[in-house]
Amino acid sequence: MKVAITLDGRVGSGQLRRFTVGSAPAVGVLALQGDVAEHLRALARAGATAVGVRRPDELAAVDALVIPGGESTTMWKLTMAFDIAEPLRKRLAAGMPAFGSCAGMIMLADRLLDGVAGQETLGGIGMTVRRNAFGRQVDSFESDISLAGITGPPDAPFRAVFIRAPWVEAVSDKVTVLGTERVTGRIVAVRQGPLLATSFHPELTGDLRIHGYFVDMVRERA
Repeated sequence: MKVAITLDGRVGSGQLRRFTVGSAPAVGVLALQGDVAEHLRALARAGATAVGVRRPDELAAVDALVIPGGESTTMWKLTMAFDIAEPLRKRLAAGMPAFGSCAGMIMLADRLLDGVAGQETLGGIGMTVRRNAFGRQVDSFESDISLAGITGPPDAPFRAVFIRAPWVEAVSDKVTVLGTERVTGRIVAVRQGPLLATSFHPELTGDLRIHGYFVDMVRERA
């Protein structure tokens, strides 16, 4: 049985948007390093049952996965240490919905530029991503982003937080570009089928639109 409820999500202008929620999908957050707690809170507010995932058995129990912002080289090493890298690749190849923010975008890229020696990705999205492309920690900034299918009149743009952020250098014809950074023109949000990625950190804002969009993607695959 599905129970419909509504949740409030604050958009960039300060107004409230209503999310209609059916049965709550189980969405994991890769809990090895990075903004885990922030994603868990946002997913719960967007209508998902949010759980941390560290081991293959925990991965097998969820419908979808968020790969958080953090440090991509450390994250990769920890996926190997916890023996979850190959299970992740298999689930992604089998069509599991996934959303990667910042370091998570790097992890979902098929090709990586400026990675450290030996750094690999999980892959899944036909894109080339440049690590730390927007600069170092001191170069962090915020920018208003319009996101196709997520933001649009009369709603405000998404106020995006960029911290040591990557950008997308190139995409295949299977990838839909959802948004670009307005000053540089660089691609910062993409989707390929059940996979979603952003260069920025929606988990660090009070704006639930991206998490709500991803939870709806998961429901569509159910």
